[in-house]
Amino acid sequence: MIGGPFFVLVVVGVLGTGLMAGVFCAFSAFVMRGLAALPPAQGLAAMNAINVAAVRPAFMTVFTGTAVLSTMIAVVTFVVWPGEGKLELLLGSALYLLGSFGVTVVANVPRNARLARLTPGAPEAAVYWPTYVREWTCWNHVRAVAAAAAAVFYILALT
Repeated sequence: MIGGPFFVLVVVGVLGTGLMAGVFCAFSAFVMRGLAALPPAQGLAAMNAINVAAVRPAFMTVFTGTAVLSTMIAVVTFVVWPGEGKLELLLGSALYLLGSFGVTVVANVPRNARLARLTPGAPEAAVYWPTYVREWTCWNHVRAVAAAAAAVFYILALT
């Protein structure tokens, strides 16, 4: 059974991955649908504003902090190699690091950067907006499922 400081680390990992799953799920379930329902210029401007607002301590602490925690959990798992839960801990860490954090870096952030370079009322912005919404949301589904699965695997490691 996992105990002591490692137990606390995994519990905080559950909280972080669970919070991120909730954020990603909210975006997939209704935020992106609401933005897609707006005229392209308004939706694009709103998403750009959201992307700027997201890079603040409250979100970034949970998002990057959970990546750091997931890395720490993986490293401690390799060092301590607990009798039970090691596979679940490694899977949980891999899911968050690759499926949530990694997908953000390689799929969502580049799309956000491209969107930020567009002028909301420009014709090319109107053409790109539906593609952005579709692709960004698809990758966001991956992030949501990966973060939720990471939380589940961390919980399984504790049981």
